[in-house]
Amino acid sequence: MEKLKNSRVAVFGIGGVGGHAVEALVRSGIGTVDLIDNDVFSLTNINRQTFATHKTIGQYKVDTAKARLLEINPQVIVNAYRTFYTPETSKDFDFKNCDYVVDAIDTVTGKIELIMQAKKCNTPIISAMGAGNKLDPTAFTVEDIYKTSVCPLARIMRSELRKRGVESLKVVYSREKPIKSEYPSEEKKGNQPAPGSTAFCPSVMGLIIASEVIKDIIA
Repeated sequence: MEKLKNSRVAVFGIGGVGGHAVEALVRSGIGTVDLIDNDVFSLTNINRQTFATHKTIGQYKVDTAKARLLEINPQVIVNAYRTFYTPETSKDFDFKNCDYVVDAIDTVTGKIELIMQAKKCNTPIISAMGAGNKLDPTAFTVEDIYKTSVCPLARIMRSELRKRGVESLKVVYSREKPIKSEYPSEEKKGNQPAPGSTAFCPSVMGLIIASEVIKDIIA
């Protein structure tokens, strides 16, 4: 418990996966957490994001998460950054100060930059693959990126990381094939199906990620 208290974990993306992960980390005794996300809560987040309620709609995710985490453990140190992580904003973060990095963001460019910066600093990182359009929480597993299959996001990440000479990466992914959405996205004006998500798949992925971080820190 003393080792966990003295550990610092940076969580990028405080949504369905990252939100559950960071809450589990704080409940497990991690003493310092960095929260990085520039999004605010919306009505559509309520079905799967642990910090999302009708009361928190419109609030920054990192601010809401910080308040709740301090209610869970008043002694935890929470650093909240309203930042969208990209290659351009990566210079604002020094992973040498972290014991672990959690990648729970959605964009491929952001994920790749996050992984490359963590590898550069020799800081352990675990990356979330696709959790959308999945219904089976038992299909999630921990694997090296180059041993994954089925997941479309993992396929893209394998290709991009191989080009950059990354030899290994711990990820959580689902062996379930994504289901097809029946409802079009408003943003695409009916041309592109909107990815759906459930209350249980992102949360399970987040809890698996948290358990891997805790195991690795105390190993």
